[in-house]
Formats: sequence, structure tokens, C-alpha cells
Amino acid sequence: MQKLIQGIHNFQSTEFRPLKGLFESLSRGQSPETLFITCSDSRIDPSLLTQAAPGELFILRNAGNIVPPHGAANGGEAATIEFAVAGLGVKDIIICGHSHCGAMDGLLRPEKLESLPAVSSWLSHAATTQRIVKDNYQHLEGNKLLTATVEENVLVQLENLKTLPAVASRLVKGDLHLHGWVYKIETGEVFAFDSTGGQFVPIAEYTFPASKAAARPLTRNI
Repeated sequence: MQKLIQGIHNFQSTEFRPLKGLFESLSRGQSPETLFITCSDSRIDPSLLTQAAPGELFILRNAGNIVPPHGAANGGEAATIEFAVAGLGVKDIIICGHSHCGAMDGLLRPEKLESLPAVSSWLSHAATTQRIVKDNYQHLEGNKLLTATVEENVLVQLENLKTLPAVASRLVKGDLHLHGWVYKIETGEVFAFDSTGGQFVPIAEYTFPASKAAARPLTRNI
């Protein structure tokens, strides 16, 4: 805790002053263009990863970067997404999974969650991911299986995202884009789902979707 307190002092004395004008403007309101949904894992820093300044990202984090489908849960996820989409008018939503995800490992090995009933219950919102992996990836094991699970979960949660009324409405309008990313912690690489090829590709090879592209179903070539 002392390290965090010292960090606050350092922020106030060195980092805040050059950005004082920015923070003064942010005190009057926010207008982020992107909602970034990712895992609670401490190894992921969305702002560091994207080099975004304060006020540029609206961030939602939970175990496994999960978005419960409409009506499935009465938690903060739906409210946060609705506020970002209908209240703030974000133009893009990114769901970002990551390598070595403990939540996805728990999905693969439920016995590890016997002492974590709340986590186990939460991961029921990734039951579709679990079934897809079981039915289509029996030939994989170890880290390759975990990577496939992380990727499939991103796609499943994107589909869940589309069931939320505020998101569905904006997708019909054509002014909201959905993106699926996977961040590889050990290399700093980011892979984005390319709906044309049906695969995750390095972010440099990702083609930004055209106006109505985000409304099309996301499918993976297995």
C-alpha cells in the first residue's frame, strides 16, 4: 500500500502538472470514442497498451472479459455498456482477451474453481465458449488449447454484446463498430479478429470495418 501512496504523491508532483489543462477540461465532461472491455487481470493496462490519454477510453473490466447476454444478469456490465453506447455515444467497442487468462483456464478445468463458487457462477456466461471448445478443439492441449479458448470467448462475448438493446440499435443505425482483440502478455502483440478471413490476425493486418460491417455475424473458421 505504501508504494501506491507514494505513487499518488509522484503523480501529483510530476505527472499531473503538465496535464493540468487536460484534467481541467475533463472535469467538465467526458467524450470517449471507445469502450474497452477486458479482463480484470492485473497484467493488462488498456491505456498503456493503446497509449490512450485520460478521457479517451471508457473501460469495463471483469474476470474473463465477459458480457452477459440481455436479460441473463442484473449486474453492472449492461449498465456500463448502455451508458457508454447510448449516453456517451462511443463509436467503437473492443472486447480484449489475453494470453494466460485464469478465468479461461478455470473454464477448461472447473475443478480449480471448487473453492470459488462466485467465479464458477460468473463463468456460466461463457458456457457457449466451453461448448465450442469441447466440440471443436479436442485435438489441442496445453497453451494452444487455452489460446483457442481465449479467442473463442472473445467471439462469444461479441455475440452476447449484440443482444443488448442499446448496442443492437446502434448496429442497425450503422454508426457503431465491434472489435475482438487478444493481447499476448509476453510479447506485447495484439491480434484482431478479421471477419473476412475468419481468423485472428496481427493488429497491423486488421482492416477497419466499413459502415455496416459490425452488424454481420461473427464466425470463426475452425
